[in-house]
Amino acid sequence: MAKLYFRFGAMGSSKTANALMVRYNYLERGQKVILLKPRLDSRDGERVIRSRIGLEADCEFVEEFIERTKEEWKNPVSYADVACILVDECQFMTPDQVDCLAHIVDFCNIPVICYGLRTDFQSKLFPGAARLLELADEIDQVPTVCWCGRRAHFNARVVDGKIVREGEQVFLGGNESYTALCRKHFMLGQVKPPCRKGKG
Repeated sequence: MAKLYFRFGAMGSSKTANALMVRYNYLERGQKVILLKPRLDSRDGERVIRSRIGLEADCEFVEEFIERTKEEWKNPVSYADVACILVDECQFMTPDQVDCLAHIVDFCNIPVICYGLRTDFQSKLFPGAARLLELADEIDQVPTVCWCGRRAHFNARVVDGKIVREGEQVFLGGNESYTALCRKHFMLGQVKPPCRKGKG
């Protein structure tokens, strides 16, 4: 039976690269894959998903896909040729959109794999991530590490080398705006190792 998957990780954990590699594996076997992202994520272009290591692919918007296919959900045959649906930046989905994808899993028997962040720069759950944690059949963490070597769970927003604790939940940015930290260094606000005084 198909499942709804939530694969989350901190910034820089190669979630997008993972999604694009999964897509490639399906395509290599001649299977159809639908690649989606929320319209809000416009950093790499409107209908493009691009990883930090240079992998990229064209995609559709979650919003358009759901609107276009609402009637088709009532007829599972409409999805007979689809092997998998992949969603990048799923934290930006609404709870209703997550519900719609869960419906496709259950009634069309198509696996849906969602990649994204679990929490924001204040360590609060994103609405889309919260709903996925409630509904997903399988939840996996895509690992990455803090500068200290511990596993990083937190996404620190950084301005001029210092952690920002206040602001809007959504602020699109990359390595220049965010860094992944373990809980200890997120709480301490340490975005890099402390400077050591040299000799002389």
